[in-house]
Amino acid sequence: MNPANMIQPVSESRLESGDSHVISPSSHRIRSFVRRAGRMTHAQRRALTALWQRFGVEADAPVDSMALFGRRAPLVLEIGFGDGEALATLASVDPMANYLGLEVHRPGIGHLLLRAEALALTNLRVMCADAVEVLERQIPDDCLDRVQIFFPDPWPKTRHHKRRLIQPSFVTLLVHKLKSSGQLHIATDCEDYARSILNLLNATPGLLNQADGNGFAPRPAYRPATRFEQRGWRLGHQVRDILFARCERREQAIPDL
Repeated sequence: MNPANMIQPVSESRLESGDSHVISPSSHRIRSFVRRAGRMTHAQRRALTALWQRFGVEADAPVDSMALFGRRAPLVLEIGFGDGEALATLASVDPMANYLGLEVHRPGIGHLLLRAEALALTNLRVMCADAVEVLERQIPDDCLDRVQIFFPDPWPKTRHHKRRLIQPSFVTLLVHKLKSSGQLHIATDCEDYARSILNLLNATPGLLNQADGNGFAPRPAYRPATRFEQRGWRLGHQVRDILFARCERREQAIPDL
């Protein structure tokens, strides 16, 4: 569905009161996001209408990289690209790879579409959909060269930790979608979340930590600083990069999410 035609999102205040719209109607799965009604500029609205056919991917069929990009190249999936600035930068400096971005917030999608048009990107496509549903239904196994998740919502309140995206079942799903030696790269400035993610990934069969001592990784040169990262620097937060690769042996079946 074109995100320009999406229904009005639920508000964060309704989440705080236990709004049922954050529950997936098909699986009763607790979602890790809320579609907040952020202000959209006229240009972003125009982009959603005029540029979706060029860059958008409908959430209704399996992802076929050759059909989407017209070529075979490494495929990078970014989950939750925010305003899209970092993803647009990556796609522009790495034209030999294909980039697919997932986001649910329309202002950010509109902003990325404008950047993709301005940079004349041919290696970028965008989906407006729940990442878990896309991974379950549309992304084939063994097809992703890298999955990147930069600054996922940390849901800092303890009662909301169950809404965090990086959970055991989700990680196992990602492992099945990665190619052999494909990378999983997560960055966060929430120390509690970072250590939780690191411990989870170190304990996940099929993943191998790429950092010395099974710890946090240095920031890879390819990752541009995001708006959230720059905000974290101003607040004195330490940014953690977590970098794993899928090893050949996998022992877990995909769980029901």
